Amino acid sequence: MRGSFRWLAFLLLLSGVASAEDAGAPAGKTPAPAVEESRGVPLPELVKRVRADAAAEREEDKRREAKFVRARDEQREQLHQTEALVAREEEQGSSLDKRYGDNELELEELGERLSERLGQMGELFGVVRLVATDMSAQAWDSVTSAGVGPRSDLLERLGRSNDLPSTEDLERLWFELQRELTEQSRVARITVPVLAADGESEGEQSVIRVGPFTAISDGRYLLWSKDEQKLIELRRPPPPVYAHSAEGFWRGGKGYQRLAVDPSRGTLLDALTDTPSVVERIEQGGSVGYAIIALGIFAVLLGGARLVTLTLTARRVDAQAERDRATDDNPLGRVLGVYEANRHADPEALEQRLDEAVLRETSQVQRYLWVVQTVSIVAPLLGLLGTVTGMIKTFQAITLYGAGDPKIMAGGISEALVTTMLGLIIAIPLVMLYALLSTRSRRITSVLDERSAALLASRIEAEAAH
Repeated sequence: MRGSFRWLAFLLLLSGVASAEDAGAPAGKTPAPAVEESRGVPLPELVKRVRADAAAEREEDKRREAKFVRARDEQREQLHQTEALVAREEEQGSSLDKRYGDNELELEELGERLSERLGQMGELFGVVRLVATDMSAQAWDSVTSAGVGPRSDLLERLGRSNDLPSTEDLERLWFELQRELTEQSRVARITVPVLAADGESEGEQSVIRVGPFTAISDGRYLLWSKDEQKLIELRRPPPPVYAHSAEGFWRGGKGYQRLAVDPSRGTLLDALTDTPSVVERIEQGGSVGYAIIALGIFAVLLGGARLVTLTLTARRVDAQAERDRATDDNPLGRVLGVYEANRHADPEALEQRLDEAVLRETSQVQRYLWVVQTVSIVAPLLGLLGTVTGMIKTFQAITLYGAGDPKIMAGGISEALVTTMLGLIIAIPLVMLYALLSTRSRRITSVLDERSAALLASRIEAEAAH
């Protein structure tokens, strides 16, 4: 409204200015059309319009004011309702807190009364939960679960429940205990699903289960998979002595049959399958292990050949010692041949000829024995070298990955131990072989020395007699 009055005053002022200009204008002159148009609406009409606009603005202001008043009243009503709701909720909360406290006291009283009424029954139910827990763990790990069917749900429920078990649950628990005892004492043939070593199902197979210890199918041992709750084939066959017993037991026959029994319920059998074979042991030795084996095989073959040669030579020398006629197929015969060829020489020359012949034959007899002796000394040194390289690999693995996982260090430790073992395995028989070869060769050379000395002595005696 104030804005309307201002506009009205401004228009009246303009009207007065215009009237003054008209009064001061020269006579006989009419105003220009542009000036007439700029004057706009006549003043009475303008006043009427201004009053109409002022009345409209007053009505609009009243409507807005009424709207604001209604909004204020509505918000005030909502505030009163919210305050009343909060008061009711607080009152209800106080009532619930009081009720909660009363219920706790009542529960405590009821618990005491229940304990008084149960008496020894509470201990009995505690024993039931303990037995159910133990039975659940045993059934989970036991091969007797193959063919018996699922029973873990009942046992786990009784083991974890805080409620009193029903009579039906107690009877079922007794039945499962009795059935487990019965199955552990039986050798049963069952048909159950069997998994392959890679985890793929092979369908149902006929299985012989020997108590809770062993299960075989078609002459092969099976393991109980705790995760799959099924029987699974071994990743690799066990040692032959156990594999043959399983085959014989599977074929059956009259009387008793031998079978390997694993009291650890599969742990030992699984460990046997993890035991590396001879070839795998050799592979663990690495390049040093292969070098030791190559040298050992070469030395053994050479030593064996020399042993055969020395044995035959010793027999020929013994045969020659019993004959008067010398032959060239043995060292003694060749030494005697030298004596016969130089029979008429002087004793000093004859001695030199005989010594030369004995030395020549001795070198032939002792030929290649140094190879056997050298390999018997070098093999343990190579084993020690493999030990050092294996420990270096172990410490490198520890530096890179830490000592948390023993499998990371297993490769270096295996190389260290296997190379040491191979070095000793090669060295010990080679030392014994070298000792045997040395004894045989010394026996032959001693015979040659004795006979050559005897021949020379007889010649000197003959000359002295003349």
